[in-house]
Amino acid sequence: MTAQTGDETQVNGASLANKQASAANHGSAAFQAQYFFRDTAAGLITGAMAIPLSIGIAMMSDYPIKVGLATVAFASLVGWINAWFRPGNYIGSPGIAAGLAPVLALGVAAFGVENMAFCIFMTAVMQAIIWKFNWQRYLLVAVPVYLVEGLLAGVGLKIFLRFSEFTYEIPAEMVTEVFWNEARIQMVGISAAGLALFLFLFSKFKDKQPAIPYFAIIVGGVVLAQFITVPMIAVEDIDLHLRFPLPTADVTALMLVYMLLFCAMLAIVDVIEQVMSNAAIEKIDPLKRKTNSNNSLLAIWIANFGSSFFGGMTNLDGLAKSTTNKLAGAMTKFSVLIIGCVVCFFTFNTQYLDFLPKFALAAIMLFTGYKMIAGLIHVTHYGPYALMLAFITAGLVYKVGIFEGLLVAMAIHGIVHYMVYTKHDNMPGKSVVRRYFDNLKKDSGGNLQ
Repeated sequence: MTAQTGDETQVNGASLANKQASAANHGSAAFQAQYFFRDTAAGLITGAMAIPLSIGIAMMSDYPIKVGLATVAFASLVGWINAWFRPGNYIGSPGIAAGLAPVLALGVAAFGVENMAFCIFMTAVMQAIIWKFNWQRYLLVAVPVYLVEGLLAGVGLKIFLRFSEFTYEIPAEMVTEVFWNEARIQMVGISAAGLALFLFLFSKFKDKQPAIPYFAIIVGGVVLAQFITVPMIAVEDIDLHLRFPLPTADVTALMLVYMLLFCAMLAIVDVIEQVMSNAAIEKIDPLKRKTNSNNSLLAIWIANFGSSFFGGMTNLDGLAKSTTNKLAGAMTKFSVLIIGCVVCFFTFNTQYLDFLPKFALAAIMLFTGYKMIAGLIHVTHYGPYALMLAFITAGLVYKVGIFEGLLVAMAIHGIVHYMVYTKHDNMPGKSVVRRYFDNLKKDSGGNLQ
């Protein structure tokens, strides 16, 4: 590692000072009286949109819906408090991530839901280490963005297929020996009409008020359910207890090792998704304020750490809710506090969620899955190799699972590069490894905050 010169130190210090001064010129990231009504209205709109999205992600994660909502409310509070001292982005809305849903479901299946609190706790510890040493600068080089896009596409396919079942599900009393009976055909027609309405409204209002299609499908579904019998969301009103996030007594040493590897993957994917989201959130910021991804990671690991004490889930500032927040008029993170209040209300009044039909939730989650799959389009800019590897990653993630799929894809990526440099360029193996780490430092040094 080369020593940093005095001139470089002065330049980096001046750059940091300029960014801090620029942020100060725009006022507080957490609250400004002049934007009170704008932020309040944006928070109410985005909070209402976050409810069905969080429900769907919690279901996909095999977590209780109430726990998912509690995680969003707590992460919103942490995000707002963090904005007073170390703002990461200025209009990002925290929540549980769709891209991590199958990962959490894998953890629930492998370790049991009673051990997931420990997994989230260890994930937070690992993210705290990443934050402390600002290692997020290196992750997008160590794990290329096209591998992450492939991973998300595989997850999107899982989400799409999982919630497609809701489009033809009918109440138990309407099930007959004939699968495609009149009730099921009617349900498919209702689902298709609901999805078509959602897509039409999204295409019309995505650049103005993207929350409108969410409101329309939810309100329309609730009204329709008053006249036609359709399957409804069932929310278990569980008690939220505070307890230390410790593994159960039956966890073996081998399982503990596997859990720690699982937590490492969960932490890394969560961090990468946040860094990628921050890049997009910065572009849509109404005041063109610069984001600081490492500050965002501070809020993430604190929220993960805290949520592990009530059995919560992982969080990050998702792009869908953040875009809605911006278009709804948000200017500061005060809108995030309002979002948290809205979600908190439904967390402790889950009886109101029983009015949500499954076909309405299906429309939202099918669209979410599709958007994750469509992210592969972004990979075309990296060339045919990246696109091919992204498709392979998506297939592996869908077929063998998130953890194994990503590891295999990274192994393929490493082997291909090693073979190219050693066979084609005739470089010694040690030089290839050294070149990789040199490039890692060169490409990441000072480019990301």
